[in-house]
Amino acid sequence: MKLLSVNLGRPKAVGYTSQAEGLTGIDKRPVDGSVRVSAPGPKGVGGSGLAGDAVCERRHHGGDDQAVYAFAREDLDDWERELGRTLPGGTFGENLTTEGVDVSGARIGERWRVGPEVVLEVTSGRVPCLTFQGHLGEKGWVRRFTQKAATGAYLRVIVPGEIRAGDPVEIVHRPDHEVTAAFAFRAATLERALLPRVLAAGDALHPEIRATAEQYVEKYGGANV
Repeated sequence: MKLLSVNLGRPKAVGYTSQAEGLTGIDKRPVDGSVRVSAPGPKGVGGSGLAGDAVCERRHHGGDDQAVYAFAREDLDDWERELGRTLPGGTFGENLTTEGVDVSGARIGERWRVGPEVVLEVTSGRVPCLTFQGHLGEKGWVRRFTQKAATGAYLRVIVPGEIRAGDPVEIVHRPDHEVTAAFAFRAATLERALLPRVLAAGDALHPEIRATAEQYVEKYGGANV
């Protein structure tokens, strides 16, 4: 298991984002050399966990619980076959393109050591937005991505440090529950009856999903954790 690429984005003016100045950092490209990774601060204030990476729409992106976004090369390859086009690392706006890691199947609270020092913790899957759709230029992309539920994973930074392409990825902690990034995504989108079950992930769960699940349980019941 390793990093194939570390991808950073610069602010770019586009016509498909709701960001006030029309800017997005979703167009990420692989970089050479080491990149500093650290907790960026709370959502709405902090941006990306990677130095030099732009997060322009901070109402919905960035912050400590979405500091890093990872996506599996294997899932990009699957989309390449379906879309009939080349998808280089970073095309989905991911910071880390991995090889050999079941990213969407990673459990909430699972911890990865990346390189010699950085430790990251899985918090949720990625919910697609219209900026993502506009960036790819694929009709109905939000629906298609949602239905496949190969979401990749958002991660928070537990131990900061430097990473670079080629670094090994090691799972150093895997919780004993069923709630993967993809499971949490499905619960938050098309299969909301699953929401009570995501609470088994505890405090590691992205706080927005946890709040949604708690509200669902309060209204409909069904928590069994």
